Order: sequence, then C-alpha cells, then structure tokens
Amino acid sequence: MADAKLGQWLFLLACAVTLLKAAGVPVEITYVQSAVAKGAVCLDGSPPAYHLDKGFGSGINNWLVHIEGGGWCNNVTTCLGRKNTRLGSSKEMLKAIAFSGILSNRKMFNPDFYNWNRIKVRYCDGASFTGDVAAVNPDTGLYFRGARIFRAVIEDLLAKGMGNAQNAILSGCSAGGLASILHCDNFHALLPVGTNVKCVSDAGYFINVKDVSGAQHIEEFFSQVVETHGSARNLPPSCTSKLRPGLCFFPQYMASQIRTRIFFVNAAYDSWQIKNILAPGVADPHGTWHECKLDIKNCSPTQLEAMQDFRVQFLSAIGGMTGCPLKGMFIDSCYAHCQTEMQETWLMADSPVLNKTTIAEAVGNWFYDRTPFQKIDCPYPCNPTCHNRVFDPNQHLLEQ
Repeated sequence: MADAKLGQWLFLLACAVTLLKAAGVPVEITYVQSAVAKGAVCLDGSPPAYHLDKGFGSGINNWLVHIEGGGWCNNVTTCLGRKNTRLGSSKEMLKAIAFSGILSNRKMFNPDFYNWNRIKVRYCDGASFTGDVAAVNPDTGLYFRGARIFRAVIEDLLAKGMGNAQNAILSGCSAGGLASILHCDNFHALLPVGTNVKCVSDAGYFINVKDVSGAQHIEEFFSQVVETHGSARNLPPSCTSKLRPGLCFFPQYMASQIRTRIFFVNAAYDSWQIKNILAPGVADPHGTWHECKLDIKNCSPTQLEAMQDFRVQFLSAIGGMTGCPLKGMFIDSCYAHCQTEMQETWLMADSPVLNKTTIAEAVGNWFYDRTPFQKIDCPYPCNPTCHNRVFDPNQHLLEQ
C-alpha cells in the first residue's frame, strides 16, 4: 500500500514539474505608442499592446501572431463595463505573461513553432478588431477602433522584422479565434508577396442557433456588437453584399469565401457556446442548466440530447469547410474552449487526439504540407482523451 501511494505521489510530482517547465519564461508587454496618433486605441483611449518572444535559429524569419480572446461588448453599458479592465485598457494589462502551447519556446512542447517569433496580441476593443467609429461620445469616452488597432499592430510588427517573413500564421482563441477568421485575408494582404501565410482559428467558429427557449439570442447579440462598433465596413464585402452585417460576424456565413489557407480547431461541444449560445442565463431563468454547464457529467438526459443536437448544428455550420483542400480542421467531441494556448491540450502525453494525432501535430503537419488533416470526432462521450472543462461554481459563467 505504501509503495502504491509513493508511486502515485511521484507520478503527480512528475506531472507538476512537466507543467511548470511548459509554462515558460514570462514575456514582457510592448505598447504600440505610435498607434495613438492614428486613433488606433483601446476602449478607454490607451495604446494597444502585445507580447513578443523573438524567434531564433531556423525560425528567425517565421512569425506567429496570436490574438487573445475575451468575448465582446454589444452596447455602451457593456463596453463601459470593460473600459477599465484588461479587456478595455492597456493600463490594466499584466506587464508580463507566460507563453505556453502554440506560443511555447520549448521544442518538446511546441516542435513546429517553438523558435518562431511568437506574438500574443492583447484584446481591448470588444469586437474582435472590427470596429471603427470616428466620433467619441464625451459622456462615455469610449473609443470603438478595433480595426485600426489590428492594422497598427501588424504595421508595427512588419517594421520589427515581419516584413521579411518567410512563413507567417495569424491565430487566435475565442473572440481572437473569430478575429483570425475575419481578418485572415486582410493579414495575408498586409504581408510581403511570397510569404507563406496561413491562419489558425481556435474556438472561434461561433454558430448562429436558437437557444433552449427558442430565441435567436446570439444573432441579436452579434448584430448589436456590429452596430455599436460600426463593424460592417470591416467585415468581408463578399458576405455583407448579400447578408445583413450582423450575420457576417458568424463564420458559417463567410468562412467558405476565405482565400487564405486556414485551420479550424474547435470542440463540437464548445463550453463557451453551450453556456452562452445554447443555454444563456436569459433563456434559463430557473437555472436548470446551471450544474450541467459547470460539468458535462452533471447534465440530464434531456440536456445531453440538446447538446447532441447542438453538435449536429455545429457540424452542419462548418460542413462547407470539409473537402476543401485549403481548409484543415480538428473538431473533437470535448467540453472545452481554447485548446491551442493550454499546454495540456496542445501537446502533452495525455492531450486530446483524433486519429492518434494531437492538435499540435495536426496543425504542424497541415502547415508544412506534410499531411492534410480534416477530422471530426464521434459524438460525446466517445473520446477518452478529452480534457473536459469543469468550472468553479463561484466563477462567473461568462468566463472566456
């Protein structure tokens, strides 16, 4: 018995040491002060910011630009709620953050991109870098300038060496994953001719479906985001010429028209979408979904049936991407959200796999044209390698 306990303790200690090694060295923040003169500022008027870990060796001319997530604000009230937080002001951002997963500088944890120039762009506009309203209401002091921020940050990076890039990736998680879809072709156009440019969206394929009450909650919400931020002019014209601008915030209506090669990493039971699109609080006034949203193991048969139906709708929404040689995908059946930034889901011994392939291997093989990858998992609970999220009941359910 003592030997068994000792063995278990040593195993847990080894896992903890591995995760500590994977966390990496903190990367300092860079403020894009030159952006202020261009009006490219956060909600509160502060300069945009990013963290850059410089490339080395064979990766010195390769660039990975990863956009932070953090939801959206859909009106003046919700934007004011973000204005004096890290999601609305660079004054409130941490001065240094640790890189892991797709941003790791360790070959064993990120074999294909570890020595690239790796950038994490901080998210402070509230509309996936699509807004551009010239006027600033003196009563609120809110700036809706996300599209200007995106261009200013990319221009700053081009001046720092990305103008000589051989390979470049635009990636992102959640709202940042949506930004990597909406801006994929824009990013490509800003890079030098001849650069090998591709995009990776992690948990950014938000779908337009009714909530459990039958209401079109997320459709209305995204329409309000687009209206508040003046985003219509910065959404793909190939979509806005045919559909209402608010619909063009959903990848299912515009992603098929992306000309740049792009890879989608997404959970078919994306935990953010289950909590905020399928079963938002407004559609569940009695809190019957509360325990289920905290832990999928708590879901009733009826709730699981609704989630299975959500998966069917998700696969239908992303179905236009299958079979296209320019698109890659890793769609697992996990209750998860943002799997490329976390080392344990990007590349570890027990990371989620499809076809015996981790997310890191799938993305790397696809980027370097070693092996195409378009895999969709079987329905929950078939995949034992999933790292299903379990949320703290005291934590706000809109956590990103």
